[in-house]
Amino acid sequence: MNRINNNLLFHPNKHIYKDHFAAGLDHASKQGDFYIQIGPKCSLLAGGYWKPEMKLLTSIREAIDYNGEKLMAILDKPSFKKTFGDMVNDDPLRTAPKGFPKDHKYINLLRHRTFAVSLDLSDDAVLGESFEQLVIDVYKEMLPFRRYLNKAITV
Repeated sequence: MNRINNNLLFHPNKHIYKDHFAAGLDHASKQGDFYIQIGPKCSLLAGGYWKPEMKLLTSIREAIDYNGEKLMAILDKPSFKKTFGDMVNDDPLRTAPKGFPKDHKYINLLRHRTFAVSLDLSDDAVLGESFEQLVIDVYKEMLPFRRYLNKAITV
């Protein structure tokens, strides 16, 4: 579970307490987790790696260089696209990362600094009778993506 107080050191104008609860589940050491956040108008399900440290990021990029077609197959699966759209596109590199050619087949993946997907949830979805099943379905849909990334950092 995440702490309920905000870090006011770097953001002194924030409220003292967060207005949501969040937890990373399935979190083993140096493995991407399944993240759930519940709060008014700010609920979501997510997973993967949010701005991983350079060693992990390099391992993920090397896996894409070696076997990017497998990740592309996961990302292009119609049910995956319907659930998550694309990966989180948070501050990608403008050019190729060090050690990779600018015309690499998977350059758009290699430029990512975050390898995560998320699904925003409405308050009605969270309060609905089928919320538990929704979480299970999203977890299962995300699992091949998380397994690919976790294998990338352990091989």
